Amino acid sequence: MDTFRPPRIESRRLPDGRLLLRSAEPLADHPVSVVHSFRAGSEAHPDRLLVAERSGESWARSTWGEVRAQADRLAQGLLDRGLAERPVLVLSGNSRLHLTVALAAMTVGAPVVPTSVAYSLQSADHAKLQAMAELVDPGLVVAEDASYAAAVAAVAGDRPVLSRDGDVPGSTPLAGFGAEPTAEVDRRCAALRREDVAKILFTSGSTGQPKGVLNTHGMLSANQQQMRQVWPFLAEEPPVLLDWLPWSHTFGGNHDTNLVLVNGGSLWIDDGRPAPGLVERTVRNLADVHPTVYLNVPAGYAALLPHLERDADAARAFLDRLRLGFFAAAALPQQLWDRLQALAAAHGSGMQMTTSWGLTETAPAATSAHFPIPRSDVLGVPLPGVELALVPVDAGTIDAGTIDAGTGDAKTGDAKTEVRVRGPNVTPGYHRRPDLTAAAFDADGFLRTGDAVALADPDDPAAGLVFRGRIAEDFKLSTGTFVSAGTLRPQLLSAARGLLTDAVLCGQDGDCVTAMVWLHPEHAGRVDAGGVPDDGLRADLVATMDRLAAQGGGSSQCVERLLVLTEPPRLDAGEVTDKGYVNQAAVRDRRADLVAVLTADPLPPRVVVRGPREDR
Repeated sequence: MDTFRPPRIESRRLPDGRLLLRSAEPLADHPVSVVHSFRAGSEAHPDRLLVAERSGESWARSTWGEVRAQADRLAQGLLDRGLAERPVLVLSGNSRLHLTVALAAMTVGAPVVPTSVAYSLQSADHAKLQAMAELVDPGLVVAEDASYAAAVAAVAGDRPVLSRDGDVPGSTPLAGFGAEPTAEVDRRCAALRREDVAKILFTSGSTGQPKGVLNTHGMLSANQQQMRQVWPFLAEEPPVLLDWLPWSHTFGGNHDTNLVLVNGGSLWIDDGRPAPGLVERTVRNLADVHPTVYLNVPAGYAALLPHLERDADAARAFLDRLRLGFFAAAALPQQLWDRLQALAAAHGSGMQMTTSWGLTETAPAATSAHFPIPRSDVLGVPLPGVELALVPVDAGTIDAGTIDAGTGDAKTGDAKTEVRVRGPNVTPGYHRRPDLTAAAFDADGFLRTGDAVALADPDDPAAGLVFRGRIAEDFKLSTGTFVSAGTLRPQLLSAARGLLTDAVLCGQDGDCVTAMVWLHPEHAGRVDAGGVPDDGLRADLVATMDRLAAQGGGSSQCVERLLVLTEPPRLDAGEVTDKGYVNQAAVRDRRADLVAVLTADPLPPRVVVRGPREDR
């Protein structure tokens, strides 16, 4: 069975300069909801493993049939308590409890509201959780265990609380909440409509405050059908996943989890993370799982890859059955792409790397690179049923002469082309925020995304789109030249050859681009307590900037100064989005004092300068 179905793309140029793209393949029939797919799978293969989570040195496992039985009992418990019409607020990481509760709620039509673990366990005042609870007014609060007790106390009020073992004060244990399912559970499930809300996912994206994105049953089901049509192997090869991506975000909670639920797969919950001391758990888990599809953010690959390059056994476990390596949510530096391809070749693996593009508002995939791609910045083409509009941005700063009439992209690099999306997988709007909903769509019903793209080949739309960054993250130098943060950042990380894990670009209204950077953990000991690099690290950082400059381009495509950050980006402070990538604007705002260090006169020793310091 082929991995990909070759794309067939139709394009049309409108008189106003917009370019419309869509797949020539229509979206096929599909169930009303992912819940219907899950229930059908539980009847077809009840003894197959559905979900497993770490329990000490072993795995706690649940089959499709076991999860179905538990979900139906919980669904009846919701009905008995009159909670089937109210949202269910979930305070938990990825777990068997979380999955069972979500399926139970969606079965009877109660929207699920998963929340970021950081908002429960890393917040002193739980202000964000309280704001979410006030907005959605949940009928039930679910907490994994006693570690969430303070968060529960902050948001539950008089609402009933469910926990796994009943160790959260005032909670009912899982075993005591459910009841023998009646015919009403089946009736409620059969009555689900595509337009009914399945989830409310809170997201801040890379700009703005968290907002509740409505995810309907139809959106989630349509998106999985779209993926099945471009990944035909899913119909015959149930996917096996090892996955850590949080279910409070659309990548892990919709894309990955629903991939398993719709295609009869097995999900092993990875207790590892892309961080020192935690990525080693992922390496350990790979020895048990041997995934067939591996999905991660670029930071995850950056943390895992050095272990796979050093440990041949771990690499073999990773590649043994791997058909697809998938990344999304942020740009993958080309050097990581090249190293992953080299690793696969060294072990005789036929693994193919691929990606897609989308948002919480698109359930999430809107495009897919369902064809061989030679570079990491290609986002793919529209999925079946999706329409894209490539629109020259109108921000009052773009000279019409900079737009290429043939592609809609910038001739000089100063202009941007926004990608907008319309289709059955697109949200109807934001929970109780009609103002945000109205502003999110243009006059033709396309969702405004704020992401910039270009055609990989102006003469062939089927070659896919290339990511050009978040428009809101771009800035101007004092010369008037635009800096594309979304393009320059991965180029800088590639030039670093594994030395850096991430970077925040600075220099607005200045005479050059500068950056604040985080070192790979293996190099953390090369800066002193004051953040001053040792001589060897300073030379390596200068070499990184020199390699970037050697790629060509003007001042907007070079970085002239670097400042090493020792405090990691903080999710609870908004410095990391729920997608897992660094929020450029939030870091610059929160660390404005350090941004100022990059332009101090004289420059302090912790600033690394490309070229002699006296010239800067």
